[in-house]
Amino acid sequence: MPREFQRGHKARISDLTAGTDLYVGVQITAPGLTFDISCFGLDADERLSDDRYFVFFNQPKSPEESIQLLGAQAGDTESFRITLDRIPPQIRKLSFTATLDGAGQMSQINPGYLRIVAGGEEVARYAFNGSEFTSERAVMLGDFYLKDVWRFAAVGQGFDGGLDALLKNFGGEVAEEEAPAAPQPPQAGSAAPSFAPPAFGAPPAPQQPQPAAQGFAPPPGATPPPAPAPAPPVHAAPTIVAPLVPPGGQVPPPAPAPAPYGQPPQQQPYGQGPAPTAPMPPGYGQQPPQAPQAPPGYGQPTPPPGYGQQPPFGQVPGQQAYGVPQGAPQGGAGVASALQQFKETPTGQRWTQQNRKMIRVDLGIGGQPVLARQGSMVLYQGKVDFSYKGAGFAGRIVGNATGQEMQLMRCTGQGQVFLAENSTHVHPIELQGDAICVSAENVLAFDESLQYEVRRIEGHGIPGGALFTMQFQGTGTIVVKTHGTPVVLPVTPTTFADCNAVVAWSAASQVVVSSQVRMRRNAYPGDTGESVNLQFRGAPGNFIVVQPYEV
Repeated sequence: MPREFQRGHKARISDLTAGTDLYVGVQITAPGLTFDISCFGLDADERLSDDRYFVFFNQPKSPEESIQLLGAQAGDTESFRITLDRIPPQIRKLSFTATLDGAGQMSQINPGYLRIVAGGEEVARYAFNGSEFTSERAVMLGDFYLKDVWRFAAVGQGFDGGLDALLKNFGGEVAEEEAPAAPQPPQAGSAAPSFAPPAFGAPPAPQQPQPAAQGFAPPPGATPPPAPAPAPPVHAAPTIVAPLVPPGGQVPPPAPAPAPYGQPPQQQPYGQGPAPTAPMPPGYGQQPPQAPQAPPGYGQPTPPPGYGQQPPFGQVPGQQAYGVPQGAPQGGAGVASALQQFKETPTGQRWTQQNRKMIRVDLGIGGQPVLARQGSMVLYQGKVDFSYKGAGFAGRIVGNATGQEMQLMRCTGQGQVFLAENSTHVHPIELQGDAICVSAENVLAFDESLQYEVRRIEGHGIPGGALFTMQFQGTGTIVVKTHGTPVVLPVTPTTFADCNAVVAWSAASQVVVSSQVRMRRNAYPGDTGESVNLQFRGAPGNFIVVQPYEV
C-alpha cells in the first residue's frame, strides 16, 4: 500500500524506498480545461538560477538527464523520471507545478493526485481536489528537497496570478509579449514534427523506443522513456529568466534557455547560424527584438548591484523594473537599495526562517492550525484568526505545580504569520514521528498536530520547577527559542550540563540529577554558584542543546 500524504506532510525518500530512480506521475483534469505540468529545479535560495532545469514540454530534460519528462501514460496526465543520485549539487529542490493554459481556475479541477513509483510499485500518493482551491490559476503540487537527505513534501499551494506569479515566486519574471511577427513558412515537402526538443543548434535525433535503464521500472501500463538525444552544444535562443547578479556586480554571460513556452522550437541546420528570415514570434520566455546597438554596459563590468540597476529576472533592459514607481531613479543608493538585504526570505514550505530571530508560518500549507506563545505575533498577512488556547483546569494545576505552563494562542485561517519574541534566536525543528524534550520557557510555537505532555526528571528536592520539562512527539514542527547561538552535543556517559542552560534534548536520553542541591547556595563564602547539574545518558545518536545563557 502506498503511503498517503496530506497537504503539508513530509517524509524522507529513504523511508519510502531505497531506490533513487523514481517515477513521478501527476493526474489533474477539469472539464474543458488544459494544464501545463512542469518541474522547476531550484538552487539553495529556491531560485531558478539556471533555466536549463525548467523542465516542460518544450524542454523535456535537464542537461545530465537527471530530470526527464515522459508524457502522459498509465492514467497520469503527465509523468517524470527523476534520478536523485544524478542531480547536480547546485540543485537543492525539485518543485512540481501545474498551471492553467487559458481561462479557468483550480477550484474546477476533478480529484487528482501526485504519486511516486519506485521499482514498479507505488510508494507515495498525495491526493487533492478542487475544494482545496478557489481562484488560483497555478499550484505547487509537491517538492523533492535536499535537507541532509532527499525528502518529499506535499505542498498544494496555489497562486492567483497563474504562471506569472509562479515564476516570480521562483525569482523570475515573464517578458512582455509583443504582436507576433509573420512565422517562417515551412519548406515544401516537409511536415512539422508533433514534438521536438528545444533547438540547441542541431536538429533533434529521431526518438526511438528504448528499454528503461537498469533499476528504473515505470508503473504497470507505462511506456518506456524515450532514448536520450545526443549531447547538444550550447543554447542559441534567448533566456526566459536572467541569472542572479553575482557579488562584485559582474554581469554573467546570457544563460542557455529553452524554446519559447507554448511554441514549437525553431530548428537550424547543424553548424549554421540562424537563417536570415523573419524572426520567431515572441512568446513566453522570449525577449522582444532589440535594436542593432547593444544596450550600454552589456558584457562589461557594472557598478555594484542595486535596486533598479540590473533588470529583474526575464525583463528586457530598458523596461520599467517590477515594483519601482514611474520616475524613480534607476541605480544609485536609495531607500529600497539599502533595505534590499532585509527583504522577505523566499518561501514554499510551511515554516520558513526569515532571519535568526524571526520565523514565518504559512497557514495555507497543510491547513493545520498553529499554537504560538501569546504575544509572539509581530506581523501577519491574509485572513488569520487568533484565539486563546486554554489548558483547562487540570492543565493549569499541572502547569503551576511543575513550572511548565505555556500561555498559548491558536492561529487559524489562510495567510502568513511572522513570529518572534524578545529578539531571541529561533530554530525550527521538524519531527517525523520522533520526540524531543524542551523546557516550556524555550517553546515559541508548534504545529497543533504535535502531542505534548509534562515529563518528570529523575531526582529529588530540586526547587524552582527544574524537576520537569515538556515532551513533544508526532509529525510536525516545533520552534525553539534560545538566548544566543546554541551548541548541540552528543550524549556520552560523562555529559553534564547546568539545568538552567539546557534548552532541549532527545527524548530517548536518560536524565538524572548529578549534584547535591543547596537551598542557600550564597549563604557561605567560596560557593561556586553551580549547584544543580544534570547528567545525560543514552545510546549513540542522542543529543542535548545548550544555550550560552542561564535562565
